[in-house]
Amino acid sequence: MSVKPFDPSTLFAKLRELSRNLWWTWQPGADQILELIDPELWAKVNHNAVEFLAKLPPDALERSTGLQALRARVDSGARRLAEYLHKEKAWGTIHAYNLRTQPVAYFSAEFGLHESLPIYSGGLGVLAGDHLKSASDLDIPLVGVGLLYNQGYFSQSLNAEGWQIETYANTDVTKLPVDPVPDPSGSSDQLQVSIDTPQGALHARVWKVEVGRRTLYLLDSDVPANRPEDRALTARLYGGDARVRIRQELLLGVGGLRALFVMGIRPSVIHLNEGHSAFAALEMGRIKMEEQGENFWSVFRDVAAMTVFTTHTPVAAGHDRFSPALVEETLGKYRESLHISHDALMSLGRVNTADHNEPFCMTVLALKMTRRCNGVSALHGEVSRRMWQALYPEKRLEEVPIGHITNGVHVGSWLASPMRMLYNRVLGPDWLTRLEQPEQLLPLEGIDPAELWEVHQILKARLIEFARKRLAAQAARRGEGAAAITQASRALDLETLTIGFARRFATYKRATLSISDADKLDQMINSTDQPIQIIFAGKAHPEDKYGKELIQSIVQRGRDPRFAGRIVFLEDYDMNVARHLVQGVDVWLNNPRRPQEASGTSGQKAAINGVLNCSILDGWWAEAYDGLNGFAIGRGQVHQDVRIQDQRDQADLLKTLTEEVVPLYYERDGDGLPRRWIARMKHAMATLCWRFSAERMVRDYTLRAYLPAAGRCLADLPSN
Repeated sequence: MSVKPFDPSTLFAKLRELSRNLWWTWQPGADQILELIDPELWAKVNHNAVEFLAKLPPDALERSTGLQALRARVDSGARRLAEYLHKEKAWGTIHAYNLRTQPVAYFSAEFGLHESLPIYSGGLGVLAGDHLKSASDLDIPLVGVGLLYNQGYFSQSLNAEGWQIETYANTDVTKLPVDPVPDPSGSSDQLQVSIDTPQGALHARVWKVEVGRRTLYLLDSDVPANRPEDRALTARLYGGDARVRIRQELLLGVGGLRALFVMGIRPSVIHLNEGHSAFAALEMGRIKMEEQGENFWSVFRDVAAMTVFTTHTPVAAGHDRFSPALVEETLGKYRESLHISHDALMSLGRVNTADHNEPFCMTVLALKMTRRCNGVSALHGEVSRRMWQALYPEKRLEEVPIGHITNGVHVGSWLASPMRMLYNRVLGPDWLTRLEQPEQLLPLEGIDPAELWEVHQILKARLIEFARKRLAAQAARRGEGAAAITQASRALDLETLTIGFARRFATYKRATLSISDADKLDQMINSTDQPIQIIFAGKAHPEDKYGKELIQSIVQRGRDPRFAGRIVFLEDYDMNVARHLVQGVDVWLNNPRRPQEASGTSGQKAAINGVLNCSILDGWWAEAYDGLNGFAIGRGQVHQDVRIQDQRDQADLLKTLTEEVVPLYYERDGDGLPRRWIARMKHAMATLCWRFSAERMVRDYTLRAYLPAAGRCLADLPSN
């Protein structure tokens, strides 16, 4: 019997097929295939499968150790992907089948799918990515629409003074998991769309990203037909001035919807993830005007009925606003296609339509162009109703038509592989497909404490090793010398209670609340029997001087000899850094100024990994905390004087740490296990994993928003 000779081209073709669909990023074992071939290259390309294969030496597969095992893994991955793509039975197949011919169009300014596709900055984008992945797992008919940023968000480094430095680098699109969308007309190789503006036509190419069973379409303005300033329009996420922002948002909303229609995709629902994409509702109005021969105000009601708007911003300053002159400069030509006056257009973005000096607000436009609007937690829904009550002067506060659907996270993406194996053993390998059944997670309460603690310690050791390498590299880049590099490579301690704080460095998140009292911090950090250590990470917006000062103060605190190696800052926070942190720390700290945290999904990612939250009762934690699944800072009080609120919250934080968190962690039995701490870990996993999953969130959107907006639900009664 002859043995078929090894053909590396066949193996490479299968690897390439896997790399072109981001399904691999949330499949256990699939992410390890390329790492096994060349671990050093895999780390160097920041886990970019497309770039990895492009840089892989031609004979690397043949030289790979364990070739037979590699071939088996690749064959298994290719088979599992094919089975996933063609799976016939999923939740959406039953509950959302009638959206298949006209899917949901989900618009977002950013999508955080994986670190290898850097078109996200933080929570909003990662939420959008998790939404897409869960829509794929559930098989909800949905397409994503966004922008392909050539330089993405910035790369962060800190100088010798601890000040944030931003750098931007052009991305080679051939090294990204994106493919050009063919022009259906055949007139060119790649689909392009254009929008008439007073400065001339704005053109964009259209790309696609395969995300399991769903597709994300991205627009890119770097085309020769554009003016130089328009070619650079999609260079940076959240970069540039108001003129850049409004043109980006015009391209996202109007250009994005036009691209879908050219491809033959006629959505029955438009979901605006934040106000950045609200111009999509105007474009849907224009299309209906053209098709139905009616004026804008006649189709207004139809457009609003099919539009869903999710607001994420509980801070007034966070909503995009543009001057009347800039709106006319940018949309004047487009406004003419709607056959409405400048004042009429401006009225759609104003709370007080009689105030001609009021700027145009994208959130107001979105609120006026939708009949279904939601905040992203119960408390945030209340805050949003209060914030926008002036838009509905005839309604009482509780009648303001803004509800809430609490955010969730894509469990498959954020659950560590060792922890997932534990879940599989206790719940069965198909438990992720049954997240709508909360009772199925109850057996997690009965996990052997020693087994859970062992898994957690493995993840914590992995985090510490990762952090040490990163800290040493940071010190080397700054030229700090051999002693500093050695010290960085020995930072942190496996046996010490480790607290994680990582998020966008906005001032209301109060990153320094836990470390501002140096004397109290000294007592906690250097306790002889119950010490703590804190790992920080996160970026400040390039224009946010105060956010940068917070980062600098943390770095300077960490350089105090009393805290060296026990307070550390990891630079260039991204999804890879986030995974290590939410999977490996002991406590996830969140201390925003209530009620300014809309949701706070990083804590949800930590909870599914058994990491205990210690948080202000804000955002998701206000509805999640039950007294045994983590720790609460304070009682949810708010004071009109923020100085008093900050002082009160700092005192409550230190009290919670010193009287609850730290003693419970160090309370050990004869086997050295913190059994009461582990009991909280198990309870957090059992009570929070299903409730704050993106799968639950997307099911809620489907039943409460998508099907009613599409006019395809069997019952939809108005409330009194």
